[in-house]
Amino acid sequence: MPNRLAHETSPYLLQHADNPVDWWPWSAEAFDEARKRNVPVLLSVGYSSCHWCHVMAHESFEDEATAAYLNEHFVSVKVDREERPDVDAVYMEAVQAATGQGGWPMTVFLTADAEPFYFGTYFPPTPRHGMPAFRQVLEGVHSAWTERRGEVTEVAEKIVRDLAGRELSYGDASVPGEEELAGALLGLTREYDAQYGGFGGAPKFPSSMVIEFLLRHHARTGSEGALQMAADTGERMARGGIYDQLGGGFARYSVDREWVVPHFEKMLYDNALLCRVYAHLWRSTGSDLARRVALETADFMVRELRTNEGGFASALDADSDDGNGKHVEGAYYVWTPEQFGEVLGADAELAADYFGVTEEGTFEEGASVLQLPQHEGVFDAEKIDGIRGRLLAARAERPAPGRDDKVVAAWNGLAVAALAETGAYFERPDLVEAAIGAADLLVRLHMDDRARLARTSKDGQVGSNAGVLEDYADVAEGFLALAGVTGEGVWLEFAGFLLDHVLVQFTDAESGALYDTAADAERLIRRPQDPTDNATPSGWNAAAGALLSYAAQTGAEPHRTAAERALGVVKALGPRVPRFVGWGLAAAEALLDGPREIAVVGPTEHPATRELHRAALLGTAPGAVVAVGTADSDELPLLADRPLVNGEPSAYVCRNFTCDAPTSDVQRLREAVGAGNAV
Repeated sequence: MPNRLAHETSPYLLQHADNPVDWWPWSAEAFDEARKRNVPVLLSVGYSSCHWCHVMAHESFEDEATAAYLNEHFVSVKVDREERPDVDAVYMEAVQAATGQGGWPMTVFLTADAEPFYFGTYFPPTPRHGMPAFRQVLEGVHSAWTERRGEVTEVAEKIVRDLAGRELSYGDASVPGEEELAGALLGLTREYDAQYGGFGGAPKFPSSMVIEFLLRHHARTGSEGALQMAADTGERMARGGIYDQLGGGFARYSVDREWVVPHFEKMLYDNALLCRVYAHLWRSTGSDLARRVALETADFMVRELRTNEGGFASALDADSDDGNGKHVEGAYYVWTPEQFGEVLGADAELAADYFGVTEEGTFEEGASVLQLPQHEGVFDAEKIDGIRGRLLAARAERPAPGRDDKVVAAWNGLAVAALAETGAYFERPDLVEAAIGAADLLVRLHMDDRARLARTSKDGQVGSNAGVLEDYADVAEGFLALAGVTGEGVWLEFAGFLLDHVLVQFTDAESGALYDTAADAERLIRRPQDPTDNATPSGWNAAAGALLSYAAQTGAEPHRTAAERALGVVKALGPRVPRFVGWGLAAAEALLDGPREIAVVGPTEHPATRELHRAALLGTAPGAVVAVGTADSDELPLLADRPLVNGEPSAYVCRNFTCDAPTSDVQRLREAVGAGNAV
């Protein structure tokens, strides 16, 4: 008998719809029920491609005896963290404050007033590794609730008071300058892994936002050290097991320092961010490897994540059927020498050498994750392409990992920006069309008639959860990139609607600080607010970047002022924790550079217009914005009063209220916008 989750749109919640646990979605009704029955609430938070969430579900939530105990003594609430990042953020902050660590599945016990009093993450079915059994935890919480209620209430109230005392006061009247950005670079240099690339040790995460800062810092200052860290990290990741050497796209993170063994889930947000940053890496360096990775990652997103409605699905699972009916992490991606032999015959040895497949293996049970080790010899590129094709065809016969089909607004915004720019750089109009398709879905389905955003949709049905700050900021970012690539003013207009909401609904009028939820959103035990980047740019930093770009495109003073006030947080955090404000540092680089405003005027299909537009897009000046259109166009504000020069298509470059003389010379334009080594 399905429980209350059967009518939800979240794939994660639907995975639990047939549990014997009487699950409730997050709702006022669930807490009313707990109050009526005088029992605590069990809050379980996870997401559909989370390995240990599946493990705990199988061990505990599918177990009839555990479910019966839960149903008798608790109201059980299941939350998809990707659908409700606000709920996740508030309680994860409490978990981390209480235990010093966090993660998913997250297990929190609450009063009927949603106040937390006991925390954990994964609990096993029997005691092990110093962890109590889940049943022991349930019995302990039930005992405390019934026998020591006053103590429980006191703990809950204290936790809520402590959380309220953590309110951020990072609003700073001044923006980060040369000193803070140099300090951030120094901090990154200290954390840089010179041997294997990347920052910090194991587990090692792809550092797309930091790489974006490094590329912009190099473009503005000429720092070779910044470029070297960006390029070397990009190469090591692309050659490692974290990158899918057959199908393109990146896994979530590497469990080791060397990028060899990934945690195999593939997330839309990682791939969107990395696709874009590899395209920017190619723009700066001309690297063939960066070009290939950007295009393969874009193709992966379109091929494997695009939904029937034109949006992009959230993730592919880490686990899949190993062919023997058992769900195993990485089963779809890893290879043994024997499997190579079956597929490749006489070419197996060559392929094993090329992809680093060994008898002992680099993963479990003698299997290897494919990599591209550095080789002395030269390989026949045509032969390797043929081998890759045969392996990919054989892999396609394996049971595929599950896909989380929900469309998250913020992550689709990141994908729109990545596909629009990658398509433009590499003259792949199909990728630009894919970006337009996703942007169109966001407008058509996720945006209401007041330009308020819904966080998610699935199968063309919009979810009930309101968009949070990162949704507004990242979707605006995507629309702004699309406006620069297509010259269509409607995308700039939509970005403006979203950013107006940021100014009114998400910004503290006095300090300029930003909140993750709107002023009129559901009230939780505290209003979440986090300026640090995690797997994605924080809503705070993403909003700063989008507000700055929009102001450069339109001259909107309130938006520029809001961007500058928001970047006060980067002044405070950049030199101290640069790895966690990479996107904010990148926005600060754009602010220091202007950012530059480039208007290209000329007949749309004229070769000279197209060449100037391409040169403008390939400029490395940090955060430069581009407008393209005919001389009499009113599509984009930057085109106003920009005539042709001597009847020829022309480009205008301005920054800080000063403009260069217009030019029809492509080389002069390249010099004015900081041309990299792209060709």
